[in-house]
Amino acid sequence: MIKIERLVFNPFQENTYLIYDESGECAIIDPGCSNVQENDELDKFISDNSLKPVAHLYTHCHIDHVLGISHVNKQYGLLPLMHPESFKILQTVPSQGRMFGVDIDQIVQPMNFINDGDTIKVGSFALEVFYTPGHVDGHVCFVNHFGRFVIVGDVLFLGSIGRTDLLTGDFDLLEKSIKTKLYTLPQDYVVYPGHGPQTTIGHEMFNNPFVRGK
Repeated sequence: MIKIERLVFNPFQENTYLIYDESGECAIIDPGCSNVQENDELDKFISDNSLKPVAHLYTHCHIDHVLGISHVNKQYGLLPLMHPESFKILQTVPSQGRMFGVDIDQIVQPMNFINDGDTIKVGSFALEVFYTPGHVDGHVCFVNHFGRFVIVGDVLFLGSIGRTDLLTGDFDLLEKSIKTKLYTLPQDYVVYPGHGPQTTIGHEMFNNPFVRGK
């Protein structure tokens, strides 16, 4: 059975996800832990549940989603996995930090990348990579068809969508990503966003005021 834990971190109230199964192997997605207390909260959940992190994944590289990148690398020996275009955005994180008054002392560099259609194996389950730019270049979503859920980062929210006024944002491209990628999933798939509560594909298809239907 696949389990999903959501931890809310940093001043941006970012959702960090841990996905795991009975094997104990887990994926850490978008660790946004930004201080010692938040690092400890992440580590305590992993320790209390006897988990073994085996994947360190990013939907995208805006600062609120990567604040824990160094901690996860040091604590669990895992290099980050992201889309190649996200790597370019990762290089801008120090300047993103200056914009928001946040100091970033170290950026961990990936050695490998993920692309649209790739599959990431964790324990007995797999996460399929959907390339979904528009909020920012390099943005991906992680889909699990057995558990019928998708981790969407900042592409889609309950009743809203990701902002497109930041570097490389593009509303038309974001709308295309939602309609041609996310809205092709069955309506009962649960959507786990980068901020705020979960929703479903069907709910957003019929009720989202920004992007409806196919």
